[in-house]
Amino acid sequence: MRISVCKHNSLSSSSLTQKHHTILMACKLQGTLIRCHSRSSKFIDQKERAASVVAQALVTHQTKLPQLSVTYVPPPTPSMDKNPFETAQKKELPISTSGKFGRFGGKFVPETIVACLSQLEAEFKKVMADDAFQAELAEALRDYAGRETPLYHAKRLSEYYKSRNNGTGPDIYLKREDLNHGGSHKMNNALAQAMIAKRMGCKSVVTATGSGHHGLATAAACAKLALECTVFMAAKDIERQYSNVRLMKLLGAQVEAVDGGFRDAASDAFRCWVGDLENKYHLTGSAVGPHPCPSMVREFQSVIGKETRTQALEKWGGKPDVLVACVGTGSNALGLFHEFVDDEDVRLIGVEGGGLGLESGKHSSTLSKGEVGVYHGAISYLLQDEHGQIIHPHSIAAGMEYPGVGPELSFLKESGRAEFCAATDEEALDAYQKLCKLEGIFPSLEAAHALGILEKLAPTLSDGTKVVVNCSGRGDKDAAIVFNRRLLDPQ
Repeated sequence: MRISVCKHNSLSSSSLTQKHHTILMACKLQGTLIRCHSRSSKFIDQKERAASVVAQALVTHQTKLPQLSVTYVPPPTPSMDKNPFETAQKKELPISTSGKFGRFGGKFVPETIVACLSQLEAEFKKVMADDAFQAELAEALRDYAGRETPLYHAKRLSEYYKSRNNGTGPDIYLKREDLNHGGSHKMNNALAQAMIAKRMGCKSVVTATGSGHHGLATAAACAKLALECTVFMAAKDIERQYSNVRLMKLLGAQVEAVDGGFRDAASDAFRCWVGDLENKYHLTGSAVGPHPCPSMVREFQSVIGKETRTQALEKWGGKPDVLVACVGTGSNALGLFHEFVDDEDVRLIGVEGGGLGLESGKHSSTLSKGEVGVYHGAISYLLQDEHGQIIHPHSIAAGMEYPGVGPELSFLKESGRAEFCAATDEEALDAYQKLCKLEGIFPSLEAAHALGILEKLAPTLSDGTKVVVNCSGRGDKDAAIVFNRRLLDPQ
């Protein structure tokens, strides 16, 4: 395992105010809040000392990848039929409620922030056991967000893949999270956490967004609950997802442009929160970061899988055979997967951003190509170089450009319970166009990655296999990108 650490100016702790001391401590332990690319021996010594903090995780995992653009994690025990997507599964998964998923997760932050996170964890536990809060949330999800979302049988898409395989193949269903208010699954978590922020007496919410879907959901939830909202977003993402930025501003949110990518926006949002812990609430939309943030996001997104189980029972009298979701940081994938983790006969397939190809170095495939390290307060898989410095991710989908992934998905990979592969930018563009033309649905480019894997997955499945793909977001925000890349006539 390699650990990303960074240096700051040599200021004496005694010369700092408590506020500044807190900020610098956060910078030192959060990985990307202040970045330094020193290759000096002193830097290496610091990195080695930091590694002792997580000595139990000092194992580097690298998967030898096939030359195909789609990559999977080899299972512990090969299946008898040698299906390339088959994964051996364990009966018991040691997932705890303490923020540790096997060796992943944790809370690697300064002591001053530990107290705030502990307060948040206590409040989270209270609301999960509070019938009044749960009833209020259920009402908001139903009447405001528009849940439940349909489980749609994509008949023409199913027939397309069957026609390419002698008339046999899977039945493909879409979990239509794109129909949620705000156009994505992000509203599920944003509503719940905004309600917690209000309950805790916070007046202002800060967050970061990549595709703009989480920023839009948070801005809407804050408007509903009369909370101030500040959204940090990479300047390049503001440009390519400007339709969502306009909507955020109309909802009253302040959008702050940040140099770099989503990881830099996330760092700035964290810094802003650290600067005013008493009045601000950091509303994370990604299943990453220190405990309890990943667990909260997963819990509030798990409504996706719970609805899917009920709807599948109603539609065909059983469970899905295969679940497929894109993987950026993990919120929508965990939302669908979590309900079925203990169902060993249900396969869980996560699709990462393959970018220009896994061997190009221009991708966002953390679970396929990453190594274990500490980033943004938790142990997980990361994209990092030989010096432990974070590698810039690439994906045509802004919501997938993150160099890490959540600790729970990291654990599901290592345990063999879930399988992970990658779809390239071109495969995602193909899938976007295909769903538009065959079903009249335009998915986000993030969701198009999950659809993009069907080209290789469908021929390996038996006739009538029930596949549920999480259509996690609406793709009108990406129409200009698709037009520009494929030279389509917008008329």
